[in-house]
Amino acid sequence: MPDSSPVPDSPWYKNVTRYQWLVLLIASLGWMFDIFEGQIFVTTMKEAMPSLLPEGSSEGTAARYNDIAFALFLAGGAVGGVFFGMLSDRIGRAKTMLITILIYSAFTTLTAFVTAPWQVITLRFLVALGVGGEWAVASAMVAEVFPKFARVKSLGIFHASSALGSYLAIAAGFFIVSNEALRNHSIEGLNWRLCFLIGALPAFLTIWIRMRLKEPESWVKAHQRAKTDPTQRVGRLRDLFTPQLRRNTATGVCLAAIGLATFWGVKVRSQDLMRSAAERDIVAHAQLAPTAPPAETKKLLADHFKPLKRWEMTGLFLIMTGGMVGMLCFGPMSERIGRRGAFLFYHAGGFLSGILLFVFFDQQSINFYWFALPVFGFLVSGMHAGYAVYFPELFPSRLRSTGAGFCFNAGRLLAVPVLLLRGFMRDNLDWSLSRTSAVLSCLFLLGFVVLIFAPETNDEELPE
Repeated sequence: MPDSSPVPDSPWYKNVTRYQWLVLLIASLGWMFDIFEGQIFVTTMKEAMPSLLPEGSSEGTAARYNDIAFALFLAGGAVGGVFFGMLSDRIGRAKTMLITILIYSAFTTLTAFVTAPWQVITLRFLVALGVGGEWAVASAMVAEVFPKFARVKSLGIFHASSALGSYLAIAAGFFIVSNEALRNHSIEGLNWRLCFLIGALPAFLTIWIRMRLKEPESWVKAHQRAKTDPTQRVGRLRDLFTPQLRRNTATGVCLAAIGLATFWGVKVRSQDLMRSAAERDIVAHAQLAPTAPPAETKKLLADHFKPLKRWEMTGLFLIMTGGMVGMLCFGPMSERIGRRGAFLFYHAGGFLSGILLFVFFDQQSINFYWFALPVFGFLVSGMHAGYAVYFPELFPSRLRSTGAGFCFNAGRLLAVPVLLLRGFMRDNLDWSLSRTSAVLSCLFLLGFVVLIFAPETNDEELPE
């Protein structure tokens, strides 16, 4: 059992054992690839979906299919997170982590061979089953293996590793999707299909998991208690709604719903800001007549596919880099001002940065976004590390993975209507990207209300 006593006058990392570092490394790699499996669709969707539609289909048709794919991805994550969270409490963290990684790896790889939009949408749902489950299992395991003096910082590092998965997806977009030779290859869509083939890599991680990881001692003790006390049964979903835990469960679900709705509704779309600025520069440089038909502008931009794709990936890189720093800062901040204080800071920052970026500083130059996007990413992403830090602290060992998985992934499910609302505002109200993003940024304000009722867990041991 890891020593939870503080070690004076010594950096927290000096007293972490080799095995604890190994657990953090494996969990972080699983989470990194987990994020890659989700972000690779974001990287390729502008190329993949149009290439699968009949010739002459509109951009709006492709956008609607992409929104459906996003919605099914969130729904699949919710189902997988709840199911595999319960399974983890019942059969063990290491075994369940292995299963989830194999699932998201296999179905991402199969996406490379699709021939129709419905196949992409179906596989996105199946990929999400593993993606949703892996986070719940890995976060619970890191929380249980690390001692109290290192738990918050280790969980912050764990969640911040998501940025590495985004970097891998960005690199695929920058060097593979934008590759003209692959794009014009005789195999239709070879450039984006190769990106999904990278999804096979995480399967090799499962060999390491099988060989090196063991179940946390707190999980073992919870199973021993369950054998003698029927009230301590492990992995029962309904136990999350007992009088002792329903406040914690409601808090976790609401926080996750706000963060994930704004992630998919605001943050993901903000990567287009730098590309849009580049498009304006290209059109202005070409000096097209104001009366030029839309087809002429479309052809002009298509001729600049490679630089535009790279500007888009650069924007995503800047956002994710700021986001990684924000997530790394959540742990130390939450130890100083409490979990509620840290969440409040990032919800306020997310709202203010969204309003400033999409209302007061709309339609800016490329140079502006070099600075603005990292700041925006920092403020809207930092709270996501809080889910890995906070959710395991809300539930006892017998329900830790079940509770964390339910909160995080019920939040995914509640984010689905936001995607549908965004599509409605775009297609039916003809609202711009900036206008829809500004409106959805107001969701951060709901976090202020949730935090009034949130329990404070700073400086407390994990509940047994």
